[in-house]
Amino acid sequence: MKILTPEQFREVDRLSTEKYGIPSLILMENAGMRVAEVLEDRFENLDQLTVAILCGKGNNGGDGFVVARQLIQKGCFPFVLLFASEEEVKGDAKTNLNILKALGYPPTVVLNEHDWNEEKLELLDADIVVDALLGTGVRKPVEGLYRTVIQSIAEDFPSATVVAVDVPSPGVQADITVTFSALKPSLVLYPDCQDAGDVILADIGNPPQLLEAQNYNLHLIEPHELPSRLSDTNKGTYGKVLIIGGSRGKTGAAAMAGQAALRSGAGLVTVATAQSVLPIIAVSMPELMTAGLAETTEGTIANQSISALLKDKTVVAIGPGLTTVQETSAFVRRVGSECRVQMVIDADGLNALAGFEGDLGGAVLTPHPGEMARLIGKRVEQVVSDRVEVSKQFAKTSNAYLVLKGYRTVVAAPDGSVYINPTGNPGMATGGTGDILTGMIAGILAQEHLGSFIERLCLAVYLHGLAGDLAAEELGEESLLATDLLRFLPKAWENLKNDFPVRRTNRRR
Repeated sequence: MKILTPEQFREVDRLSTEKYGIPSLILMENAGMRVAEVLEDRFENLDQLTVAILCGKGNNGGDGFVVARQLIQKGCFPFVLLFASEEEVKGDAKTNLNILKALGYPPTVVLNEHDWNEEKLELLDADIVVDALLGTGVRKPVEGLYRTVIQSIAEDFPSATVVAVDVPSPGVQADITVTFSALKPSLVLYPDCQDAGDVILADIGNPPQLLEAQNYNLHLIEPHELPSRLSDTNKGTYGKVLIIGGSRGKTGAAAMAGQAALRSGAGLVTVATAQSVLPIIAVSMPELMTAGLAETTEGTIANQSISALLKDKTVVAIGPGLTTVQETSAFVRRVGSECRVQMVIDADGLNALAGFEGDLGGAVLTPHPGEMARLIGKRVEQVVSDRVEVSKQFAKTSNAYLVLKGYRTVVAAPDGSVYINPTGNPGMATGGTGDILTGMIAGILAQEHLGSFIERLCLAVYLHGLAGDLAAEELGEESLLATDLLRFLPKAWENLKNDFPVRRTNRRR
């Protein structure tokens, strides 16, 4: 699902009119109609509720005027307030303002805080507040009258349901956001997405070919229909995965990665680890195969060639539980030079690559922000402040697929496309969930019948978060353990098969 910046969406609107002949007034009419339809659908006895529509002077306010007219035609008579002089309203918004006035329902004009303090007294028992104040064109911070009104929405109408038109105005915490034609970054990316509530994507008539333009390369991950397994298949059909990891005191990471690869559907999974800790991993799941490797005096994997072990594998994942012992880090780099199949690199495998600036050959890297900062030699705050752009640039310059973990995990491809994952929850901020993700990515990438490479990668990330969401719903976020994701992974698979597509973008917590 495409995510368009405000600038990109304005270009789509412009081309809709100039190239396809769709009047901008029709697009505004459709936008207002979609919001009115959501209100009618979500609220019983709408005509008996107190509805306040707060309108700015721009196109967002114009959408609000259409909402008001549509509700009036349905027998609901909202309070409509315009926070600007009528002379400041231009274009299509002005047309819809004039229509509203011609119907005998002019908005109440509010020009200062004193006026607002008087007018809001009539609205204190409002059931619904429609935020049509500022839209996508405004930049923070908001000052003056608009800031006062926005603060008042939360303070003076605590029991009202807040419905935002296209995007919430900065500082407004919406319960529902009705957005148009494509998602907007603020509805998907942290922290602004926390103010969006339930996001409803509404079609207002922009031509699909404009929305799907190749130069719009930011997407929300959404599940695709999963093919059934054919009857005439065997374990070799679904890939052979090698997990390389584990060391003295850190066997759990490699074991969980191996188990996750199996639970994700891989046909055969082998965990290669330091010889002395192999028995611990072997007993963790009887279906796992194991391979013992020479080790250092610290109980970590020694630097050695494993070309024979790599020979028949489909996907190789390296990193969980390796440690940063210098010889083991050298081993990671050696495996990278020997491996001729798809690699997934995580945890201490990533630390071994810190400062490397060459071509990574299409490998999948799965850092958390701290590991990402070490990879590119920047501070964590720099990574977190612009996760999309940092991921995009690294993937392009390094020829790698990057999975930057965290709230709204970012998946970036070497071609410049970026995908945002909507699943997952704070309960997954616990040791081992990254190891589960590594195994799931390896296991799902090994199964070519599940779609293109990027579809399989995004599927693994989505399923990982979905399993965490299902686990949190039953166990609570505080009690969630990494291995609970393995317990709920079958249910996550079933959810995709039986409840396709998954329902919505955001959940209020």
